[in-house]
Amino acid sequence: MSINGRNIRMGQFISYPKKNNILHSQVFKLKFSESVGVDWRILGRYLNIEENYIDIIDQDVTETNEKAYSILTKWMQINENPTLEGLKAALRNMRRMDLIRKIDELTKVSILPESSTSFSVNKKTSNSSESSTKCSAKKDISEICTALKSYYLTNYGNINEIQPPLKSPANVDLMNKFVDLCIIDAVNTQRDAIYVVERKKFLEKQLRYTPIPYIEIFMKEKSVTLISGIAGIGKTWLLRKCLLDWSNDLIWKNVKLVFYLECRRLNQYQNISNINELLNVFYKDIINDFNISNHTVLFIIDGLDEFKYLNELINHSLSCNYPVVNALKEIQKYKYVIAGRVYAIDQYQSISTEHSDKLTVQIMGFNENGINNYIEHNVLEERKDVVKATLKQSPIAKSMSSVPFYLSCMCKIISDSKNVDLNSFLTMTDLYANIFLYFLQKHIFKNNELIYQIMENNFNKKYVLNICRIAYQLFVENKVIFSKEDIQTFFIDFDENNDNFFGFIERIETNLGYYYQFAHLTIMEFCASVYAYNCLSSEEIMADKSLERCLSMICGLTNKNKNSLLKFLVNLIPSKQSQESLFLFSILDRLLKLSRQSENENDYRLETYYVNLFIECFYESQSSFTDEIKFIVDERKREWKISICDGKTSYKTSCENYFVNHYIKSGRKLSSLNVHKNILSDEEKNLIIQCSTNVREVRFGCPIEFEGCKPKDKIEELWIFISCYLITKKDFEENVLPWINLCEELGLTLHDDIDFIEEICEWIRCSNVKWLRINYRGKYFYNLDKLKNFITRKKCLIS
Repeated sequence: MSINGRNIRMGQFISYPKKNNILHSQVFKLKFSESVGVDWRILGRYLNIEENYIDIIDQDVTETNEKAYSILTKWMQINENPTLEGLKAALRNMRRMDLIRKIDELTKVSILPESSTSFSVNKKTSNSSESSTKCSAKKDISEICTALKSYYLTNYGNINEIQPPLKSPANVDLMNKFVDLCIIDAVNTQRDAIYVVERKKFLEKQLRYTPIPYIEIFMKEKSVTLISGIAGIGKTWLLRKCLLDWSNDLIWKNVKLVFYLECRRLNQYQNISNINELLNVFYKDIINDFNISNHTVLFIIDGLDEFKYLNELINHSLSCNYPVVNALKEIQKYKYVIAGRVYAIDQYQSISTEHSDKLTVQIMGFNENGINNYIEHNVLEERKDVVKATLKQSPIAKSMSSVPFYLSCMCKIISDSKNVDLNSFLTMTDLYANIFLYFLQKHIFKNNELIYQIMENNFNKKYVLNICRIAYQLFVENKVIFSKEDIQTFFIDFDENNDNFFGFIERIETNLGYYYQFAHLTIMEFCASVYAYNCLSSEEIMADKSLERCLSMICGLTNKNKNSLLKFLVNLIPSKQSQESLFLFSILDRLLKLSRQSENENDYRLETYYVNLFIECFYESQSSFTDEIKFIVDERKREWKISICDGKTSYKTSCENYFVNHYIKSGRKLSSLNVHKNILSDEEKNLIIQCSTNVREVRFGCPIEFEGCKPKDKIEELWIFISCYLITKKDFEENVLPWINLCEELGLTLHDDIDFIEEICEWIRCSNVKWLRINYRGKYFYNLDKLKNFITRKKCLIS
C-alpha cells in the first residue's frame, strides 16, 4: 500500500518522517502546544531559548497555543538532535508532570522500527481474546488515572484562602506558594473533654513537638493515615497538596486511583448506600460506572468533624438509618487518609484499630520560617515590617500566628489599619473580637464605615446579637452543620430574613435542599461567647458544661480597656452593664470553689485545671485585684504555685505574669516557684523575677543564669538540684549564692566532680541558713562539719 510514495505495511497505524521521531510529527506538535497553555514562556527558558527571541514571539504571535508551537519549533531548529527525553527534562524542571503524561499519551500511537512492527494480518488476528481483554482493561484504568490527575491539577492548583466568602476570593497557589506545615506524631494524642480544650492542647504541643518531614509521611504508602488539627490549621491545604503531588507522580506511586471527598458535601447525599454510587455522583464524567474494586485505590476524606452522621459512623450498625454511613464505612476496604479536628479523629481511631499499618499525625501549623514565607507572599511590601513587628511584640499574636486562619486574618487587619495598637491582640478575646468585627466591617456591611459607626446603629447591634444567638444555640448542641429547621426552632421568621445572615453563615444548596454552617468554627465559638455574656447569668454559664471552653473568652468580654474593640460587643443589651462586676466575681469564685472541691477529693489534675482556668479568665478580663477578688483569693486559702517547665505555653506564661504581678503588688506572698527549664524566654525570665520578690519556697531543677535573676526578699525554703550540671565556681557565686544568702532552709544537690566544695561550705557558713541538707557523692549531710570531715577523708585517701 502506498501513500505519497511511502510504503505502509499492514498493521502499521502511523508513520512519522525523520528517523521515526515523533517530535517531527505535525499532529504531535499541535496537540502538545495546545496543552502548554500560559507556561509557554517558562518552557522556552527551560529549553534555553534566548530571551529576546521569546519576546519576539510574544509580540508577533497572538494565540497562546501558537506561541508554544513557535517555542517548540525554535528548540528543534537549534538542536541537532532534539529528543523527547530532553523535552521531558525541561517539563520536570517546570513541575508540569501533566505535560509529560500528555507526551506519553501521544506517543502510544507512534511506530517502532519496521523490523519490529511488521505484522501480518494472520499474526495480528491470532492474539487471544483474553489478551485483548487485558489490554482493554489496562487501558481503562490508565485512562481513568490520567483523567483524575488532570482533574486535580486543573481544579486544585489553587485554593481559596481561609476566610469568609468574597466576590473575588484570594487564591493561594499550592504548587508555587505552598508553605510547609509542621506535622508531628500524634499516636498518643487523646482529648479529654473534662480536662483539656482543643486550642489549649494545641498551644501546649507547639512547645514539645518534633516535626516529621512531609515527604517522609506521604512517600510511605500506609494503609491508614489519620490527620488531626484544630480549626484553620491547614488540613485542607495539606490534603490538596497531596492530590497535586500524586498527580505529579511524586507520592503514592503504586496507587492507581485517588478520590478526594469532602464530608460537608457527603452530608448532601445521605441516601447513597455504597462507594461506587458515591463516586458516580462526584466523579461521574471521569469513572463512568467503572468498578474500582479490583484496583489499588486510596480515598481522602476531608473534614470528618463536619460529617453530620459522625456518631452513627463511630457506633455503626447494619440498621443505620443513613445509607451514606455505610458508604463511608466501605472505604475501610481500601487505603485511606482521613482529616478532621482532634476530637473527631480521636473518636474515629476506635473503629480503625484493625489496621496495624496506620499512621496518626497532627498538624501544628507554620513554624517561624513558614510564618515569614506567608508574610512575604501575601502582604504588601510597605506593610510587611509592621506585620512582623506586631507579631513579635504581642505574645498572643505570636502564639496564634502559626495557625493559617489566624495569621491570614491578622495580616489583613494589621495591613488595613493606619495605626496598629498592640491592645488589638493583647488577649485571646481581643484577637477573636478583632477578627469578628473585621468580618462584619469588610464582608457583611461593606460600606466603608468605621467600627464605632457600625455599632452605634441599633439595627446592627440586633443583627450581631441574632448571629450570636444562632451560634450559641448550635454550639451547645454541638451542631456544626445545621438545617433551616434547626434555626427556626429559635428564630421563627428566618425565611423572611435569611439573606441577612449570610457572610458569617454559609448556605449550601443540594438536591435535598439547603444546609447551613458558620464560615469558620472560630467565629461560631466566639459568637456563642458573646451571646452567653450578653444574655445569660454567671450561674447559667457555669451550669452549662459545653460553655466551659468559652469561659475565658466570656470573662474576656468584661475587659474595661477603652482602647479595645470589645466595648462594642458588650452593650448589646443595656441592662447587662450594671451586673458586670458581680458577673466576673461570680465566675472566678465558682472556679476556686471547684478547685478546692477537687483538692478535697484528691483529684489534683482537676484541681490544677480549675486553678489554671481561674488565672486565664483573670488575664482575659484584664481586671485588677479588686476587693471582691482579694476576698475570694484569701477565703479559699489556697497555695499559689508557679512552675516554669518545657510544657508551658507562652500564652499561659503571659496569664501567670499578669496574675503574679497583681497578686504580689496586693501584698500577698506566693507559696512556691519551681523552675525546671534551661533556656528561658523573656516572658519566663520576667515571671521568675516577679515571683522572686515575694515567695516562700523556691525550687531550681537546673542552673539559672540571666541578668536580674536575684531574689528581693527572704525565702523560707530553697531547693537546688544541680547534680547533673558541672558548673564553675564563678557561675555558682554569681547565680546561686545570692539565693542561698536569703534563705533559711537549704536543700542542695551537687555534681560529684565539683572542685570548689570547700568554698561552698564557707559561703553557707557565712549565710543565714538555719537548716541544711546537702547531697554530695551519694551521701546526705545535715551539717557542714560532717561534710568537711568527709572531704578531708577523701583527700587523705587520694594522697
